[in-house]
Amino acid sequence: MTRILVMGGGLIGMRHAQAIAAHPRATLAGLVDPNPALVAPGGAPRFNDIADVDMPVDGVIIATPTGLHAPHAEAAADRGWPALIEKPVAGTRKDAARVIAAARRVPILIGHHRRYHASLDTLRDAVTGRIGTPVTATLIWAMRKPDPYYQGNWRSAGGSPVMINLVHDIDVLRFVMGEITGIVALPGRRLRGSDRIESGAVALQFASGATGAISFADTAPSPWGFEAGTGENPNIGTTGQDMMWITGTEGGVSFPSLTLWSGTEWAHPATPERLDAPATVPLDAQLDHFLDVIVGAPPRISAEDGAATLDIALKIEEALTCRPSEAA
Repeated sequence: MTRILVMGGGLIGMRHAQAIAAHPRATLAGLVDPNPALVAPGGAPRFNDIADVDMPVDGVIIATPTGLHAPHAEAAADRGWPALIEKPVAGTRKDAARVIAAARRVPILIGHHRRYHASLDTLRDAVTGRIGTPVTATLIWAMRKPDPYYQGNWRSAGGSPVMINLVHDIDVLRFVMGEITGIVALPGRRLRGSDRIESGAVALQFASGATGAISFADTAPSPWGFEAGTGENPNIGTTGQDMMWITGTEGGVSFPSLTLWSGTEWAHPATPERLDAPATVPLDAQLDHFLDVIVGAPPRISAEDGAATLDIALKIEEALTCRPSEAA
């Protein structure tokens, strides 16, 4: 059994801990979090700090706040532990470079877990082989987070949905459409009385020449969003509605329904076909892969790959605020 330590006892950290406890190839070595009220699944020990861990560990999942990813990656590398780091890889480009440096000492996998959806592989195959030359990609992520999510919390001052939520969709677009080379963005209304970004519109240029458009908000309840459409997050209501539409010279495809539309020109209506994809639980599939990484498999999402997604997210924030998000 592979012994996995989890750092961070928040929502995602506890989901990781539960997945490890239920996995036939892994065991939860412990939970690192200063909150004495936390109880790890299966009665695994709790440690206040990584320095306190005094038992054998084969790998670590770092699910701490984003600003701690770099120092915790370095601490894991100091202990010789391969690491799975929750997205984003870090909060700044400088910290991302620190994670990349740590990945030269131990294997590091970045936790953009949506890439483990088998349906995304099917989508990418359709985009590259069934709709002709890709032309446009349109994506919506719109939800209303409850007010307590921000009250008395670090999210009230920062907590941009770009870095918390849209970073997932940016990574999906990079995975399906290729690298992003141009960004134009407009900020939306601020309805919660703070200076943080709440909504906006983003236009993208891909290296292929295709264009993209993202509309996002965390103040607007809607059925459109990756989590709502796929049902991947038990904390977010499932609607099953499409939230991404990609067009090409021979048709288009929508996601997550994987409805493929084939057509010729406007006098003839496009015809639909439903594509099949096996059901997957992405966090479980990601854990399977991390266990393989620990024993020598190459990371599916490297620190450099995660840093590329972070760079686009930061550029979007810079465009939305009309100021650099950090020093160069």
